[in-house]
Amino acid sequence: MSIEKAREVLKVEAEGILALLSQLGPEFDQAIELIMACPSRVIITGIGKSGLIGQKIAATLNSTGTPALFLHPVEAMHGDLGMVACEDVVVAISYSGETSELNLLLPSLRKRGVKLIALTGNPDSSLARCSQTVLNVAVPREACPLGLAPTASTTAALAMGDALAVVLLDRKKFKESDFRRNHPGGSLGERLKVKVSEVMLTGGKVPRVARTATLREAIGVLNEKNIGAVLITEDNPPVVAGILTDGDVRRLVVKSFDLDAQAVAEVMTPAPKSISGDLLAADALSLMQRHEITILPITDGEGRLQGILHLHDLLGKGEFRFLV
Repeated sequence: MSIEKAREVLKVEAEGILALLSQLGPEFDQAIELIMACPSRVIITGIGKSGLIGQKIAATLNSTGTPALFLHPVEAMHGDLGMVACEDVVVAISYSGETSELNLLLPSLRKRGVKLIALTGNPDSSLARCSQTVLNVAVPREACPLGLAPTASTTAALAMGDALAVVLLDRKKFKESDFRRNHPGGSLGERLKVKVSEVMLTGGKVPRVARTATLREAIGVLNEKNIGAVLITEDNPPVVAGILTDGDVRRLVVKSFDLDAQAVAEVMTPAPKSISGDLLAADALSLMQRHEITILPITDGEGRLQGILHLHDLLGKGEFRFLV
């Protein structure tokens, strides 16, 4: 008897999600475009069960590359509204669209000029009329036999939130390596299974100067990039010739070098340890540990610069201790 009842509940929940397929339309694309154009954050708001669903949607957005936070409607009316900026997009969740605590917040949001997306089962509601676009999450029935406890309706809202997050993930070209960066508390073993190329810094994030640069120029890049070292390169494409670290600079200052007259090539550490981007992060960590260093240039077989890897990119601050 219990199993049959459970099957009936799951069937009703599944029906609720499947009903969303026929309700998806241009409004969903509008919601995606609003969020993609947002230069700030997505604010999720709702109360009761809808609020709990909103918190999960916010968490999913954050972990998949879309900055988001949850705003409780009542707390918003008592000061937390200050966290909402005019550049934000607000996603308001209310199945009825007539939740009084939430709708009281709408005039204040409108005054701030934020864009509003409604997740509601009632496209003709007060909430829907105040919104730029409406995502219809109506379900045929609730799994609760009394029709009172939100069940299938909250499942449908959650599924719609997941749909938003995954489509945004795809539009933003969010990669597995990005996901790992947002989950530094995950298994260390899992984090070290990725390739070095997935966690290294590349392009303009790589601190480097030409071999002909002065020491002052090198220190300027060292300060600007702020990862503890600057690579010295020659030729084009750049080949790694040496490295200058924070520690090197401290030792040079003690010796009172002329920063403008001194060539960085004369004080760099030549032929620094490096690693290929095709190797595993675990290999990079092993090399760092073996030589007690925290920064590795990433090079190809010809020594050409591909990127740079800091210990923090592998493990996060405070998690690493050399084994001696």
